[in-house]
Amino acid sequence: MAMKAATAAISANYQMCRGGRAFCSSPSTFPFNLPKTNIEKPPPAEPSTNLFVSGLSKRTTTEGLRDAFAKFGEVLHARVMTDRVSGYSKGYGFVRYATLQEAEAGIKGMDGQFLDGWVIFAEYARPRPPVPPLNNRPPQGQW
Repeated sequence: MAMKAATAAISANYQMCRGGRAFCSSPSTFPFNLPKTNIEKPPPAEPSTNLFVSGLSKRTTTEGLRDAFAKFGEVLHARVMTDRVSGYSKGYGFVRYATLQEAEAGIKGMDGQFLDGWVIFAEYARPRPPVPPLNNRPPQGQW
């Protein structure tokens, strides 16, 4: 029954189109519209010297990441997160600068730029959320 209604709507829309084009319906008349969802972005992270870099190629190494960001200040630490088995990059990493001004310059200089053929994104790193306690285990020291 629903298939007949959808077929009727599509054929009626086809007849309304000029020139006989099959897919000229506007989104409001197409019977299978996706629901509109309001996805809220998380608030921006507070400025810190630690940057989160995403969009890295599998070929990107820690040394390559350090060299790319060293143009904008003193890099204290850089690390590309890698898969334990394959050793390839997981596509993200972290860079730590000496000062907030250098970190800001690193974001402005590298956000949206190419590194190893891929566009990368740099932003302030968010702190890790606390690990929730396991419910099936008693607290330490209390039996």
